[in-house]
Amino acid sequence: MHGYTQDKENYLKRLRRVEGQVRGLARMVEEDKYCIDILTQVSAVTRALQAVSLGLLDEHLKHCVAEAMAEGGERADEKVKEASDAIARLVRS
Repeated sequence: MHGYTQDKENYLKRLRRVEGQVRGLARMVEEDKYCIDILTQVSAVTRALQAVSLGLLDEHLKHCVAEAMAEGGERADEKVKEASDAIARLVRS
């Protein structure tokens, strides 16, 4: 079981909302809407995805990493590195 499993439905709702926002962006481009209006919506989609990412990262740290740390050994080191790499990717994006 993954750390986000209990909140899976909430994550799916958020992602469906983001999916709708992206479709709305495509429609705005098709309809030749004003650039700044499109950029504003791109920013909103980006923030929504970042919120999902941060939530998943939080769940990963609380569950997967904490569990591995309790067990110790190589698995703990792997989970910490995995989390650090994920954080680095989020910071770069």
